[in-house]
Amino acid sequence: MARQLDEQIVGRFPVGQRLRVLDVGMGQGTQALRLARAGHQVTGVEQDATMVAVAREALAAEPEGIRERVRIIEGDGRDTGVHFLPGSFDVVLCHGVLMYVEDPDALLAGLARMLAHGGLLSLLVRNADALAMRPGLHGDWAGALAAFDTVSYTNRLGLDVRADRLETLTATLAGIGAPLHTWYGVRVFTDTAADDTEPPADVETLLAAEERAGRTDPYRRVAALLHLCGVRG
Repeated sequence: MARQLDEQIVGRFPVGQRLRVLDVGMGQGTQALRLARAGHQVTGVEQDATMVAVAREALAAEPEGIRERVRIIEGDGRDTGVHFLPGSFDVVLCHGVLMYVEDPDALLAGLARMLAHGGLLSLLVRNADALAMRPGLHGDWAGALAAFDTVSYTNRLGLDVRADRLETLTATLAGIGAPLHTWYGVRVFTDTAADDTEPPADVETLLAAEERAGRTDPYRRVAALLHLCGVRG
């Protein structure tokens, strides 16, 4: 997914431009630090105090030049309007967050307001149109049948969360002034792999296959996750 995000950034902004990036739900800061190392100014928002501590520890281990480019705020992503003025960012990331938000429309509208004209909104969501794939591939036929008629599921942490449909999010993005520009499938072939599975020796071939599937119909439509990129008009 990082490759897809970089592709969109390169395609939208002049080479060498230092972008203002907002990472909502930054977690342990992996994406924020990666973008800061690339020269961008990154603000991360995270409400989980444990994750904030991990992110701060990771940031402290970076060279001074990178530390100066990252700001971490402990808070709720729905309160961006409290911390920032509209149009303050060139890129807004919201990865792995919407599944924890019962009604995401207000959050998305707030994030769109943070974007400058032509800014990029990057979302990573659970694919509601493919919820039957994981139980089906595991041989859980009852679970697969039940998954066809819901957007709710239990994630690998045991939490009851929700998924999003491509059609619904496409309409939402159009309605908040950041219409869908492109989208990808993520974890087409690897969703059933355990989190602690050792990467295969030919991991580059695996990544190439995932990358190709994530851009190609019909494969991307059954991916576990969807990566959507909207552009502020």
